[in-house]
Amino acid sequence: MKSFSVQVGNGRDGHDGRPAVGPIYRNLLAKNKFPPPHPDLSTAWDSFRLSAEKHQGNNMLGWREMVNGKWGPYIWKTYKDVHDEVLHIGSALRACGAHPGAKIGIYGANCPQWIMAMEACNAHSLICVPLYDTLGPNAINYIINHAEIDFVFVHPFKVNELLNPDCSSTTRLKSTVCFTSFTEEENQKASNAGIEAYSWKQFLQMGKENPSETVPPQPINICTIMYTSGTSGDPKGVVLTHQNMAMFISGLDLFMDQFEDKMTVDDVYLSFLPLAHILDRVIEEYFFHKGASVGFFHGNVKEISEDLMELKPTFFAGVPKVFDRVYEGMYLIILCLLCKVTNVLLLIVCLSGIQKAIEDLIPRRRKIFHLLYKYKLFWMNRGYLHKHASPLADFLAFRKVKNKLGGRVRLMVSGAAPWSEEVEEFLRVTCCCFVLQGYGLTETCGLSTICYPDEMSMVGAVGVPSVYTELRLEEVPEMGYHPLSDPPRGEICLRGKTLFSGYYKNPELTTESIKDGWFHSGDIGEILPNGAIKIIDRKKNLIKLSQGEYVALEYIEKVYSITPIVEDIWVYGNSFKSILVAVVVPNEENTKKWADQNGYKGMFTELCSFKELRTHILSELTVAGERNKLRGFEQVKGIVLEPQTFEVIPELLTPTMKKRRDKMLKHYQAEIDDLYCTLAKGKC
Repeated sequence: MKSFSVQVGNGRDGHDGRPAVGPIYRNLLAKNKFPPPHPDLSTAWDSFRLSAEKHQGNNMLGWREMVNGKWGPYIWKTYKDVHDEVLHIGSALRACGAHPGAKIGIYGANCPQWIMAMEACNAHSLICVPLYDTLGPNAINYIINHAEIDFVFVHPFKVNELLNPDCSSTTRLKSTVCFTSFTEEENQKASNAGIEAYSWKQFLQMGKENPSETVPPQPINICTIMYTSGTSGDPKGVVLTHQNMAMFISGLDLFMDQFEDKMTVDDVYLSFLPLAHILDRVIEEYFFHKGASVGFFHGNVKEISEDLMELKPTFFAGVPKVFDRVYEGMYLIILCLLCKVTNVLLLIVCLSGIQKAIEDLIPRRRKIFHLLYKYKLFWMNRGYLHKHASPLADFLAFRKVKNKLGGRVRLMVSGAAPWSEEVEEFLRVTCCCFVLQGYGLTETCGLSTICYPDEMSMVGAVGVPSVYTELRLEEVPEMGYHPLSDPPRGEICLRGKTLFSGYYKNPELTTESIKDGWFHSGDIGEILPNGAIKIIDRKKNLIKLSQGEYVALEYIEKVYSITPIVEDIWVYGNSFKSILVAVVVPNEENTKKWADQNGYKGMFTELCSFKELRTHILSELTVAGERNKLRGFEQVKGIVLEPQTFEVIPELLTPTMKKRRDKMLKHYQAEIDDLYCTLAKGKC
């Protein structure tokens, strides 16, 4: 079997209390050593500046405006337009007192102003600190204080949250700039807090009147501090340097140059994933490096299909939850198109993912679809590129799927969480474009491994190490994973040129995460025979849901356990699901009180089978979660009631009464599967 990575170092067994480690793997392009990077590219500012000089007239940033109550066509700023505006914004920041090394917050949804504020930071050696669009006042409050932010760019929809009295850290701000303009009331609030407030136009004008020479950063300078969300404690500030960004760009350039299909200045990306997360940030950095175009969604993800049809992107990135929704509806779209159905209502039903009813209506068309699907998949598995595997199947059915994505998509990438093999295979066959997964973390500047386009042996895997990354597995004895076993399994450890320099103001956590130069990801991987890696588990009880959000299971259990009617609780979720569920042991005494008050009779075991009790306990959990400020994705959406305490069921707990999560899942697997099916309303 062909291998797509190369082993450059041997593993060793564990000794003297040290865990075993597996061999070190690299990308084939780094077999002997890391290749030299782009000679003129050493910082993120270099990347944008060189593109602005080379591609002045190319469209760079696009957005839509409301025209007569409807969203109009995309309006574009060229690279020259953006570059000029960036210089003015940077000059205005300097005029307000921002000196190299100052922290600049950016708070709000993706838009051209977000990018221009970011590039202005790069131009003057300022440090961009994104504030995640869905973080509440507590996290914003913490980040502004922790990062010592003095200036914030803010989306108009986020002004009230920034100036909220509960967000006490805003009193340290010197200035805030709205992406559009402030209302009189907002200006007054800012003034009362001692903050200078500027509209975007005012700030541009200030920069024009007070021009300042750029202060280009050095590679070792901090480019951005990205705070990660979803932990039980305070957010962690991941420090990424300009060298990290530059090496990511150079490495991806070298990797992409291997393939026949090249990225060009005509490529277009639809930006809707949060720019405050590393995935969208590095994608856009790479697009700007290539002189290509980025169009922003108009703000409503539920209406993103309108943006797709208007923008007609060539590149589409998402998280598994997004692609799961595409998958749910795509099968039916194909069936409808095979039938030449044009009824709008039927297509709406298709998009909602209601599969069974339509399948029953058109079994003959369903059979045709399966024949076309299996025929094309057969040839793709034999090594044929997707565009050559079955032109007939593409013409009859699958090209119509591509049209639903705007008609020009050449590449679809999933990141942020592992992807279901079933969904990935389906989209590879039906979307008439390259479809692949990547893997990375904020701490590795977004890209640690990447799949080869059209390589079917990598379905279900996250690819091979990126060009400037080394990877090895480390033993996790408490979970039974060993890197020298067959197959090799263990915690994924990473090092290389894109690895972060540490957690901001948190040397203890940095030391805990980086040992002997290796960053310990917390993800459990398996090395496949072809040299690719597959994500199979999480080391910690911090898991990532399919939409890319982290949740701390033990913390959520702690929050819920204070509910009087709950004796014990085990919360479960995984990276292929977007919601959490739980097994609850009700408190017997309080359950009986509830039964007496509500007219229910029976033994405790019988009461636990009542739907009404499940509904009541779920409601109590929700109240407890809201009281403790759990976010929506941290709240359980369904529960199973267990009348027996966990300690009386063999092997579920350790001698110290800690939950053995692998054993819990094995014991309750059937109930969990049934619960997810019920919550999905039969989509199982």
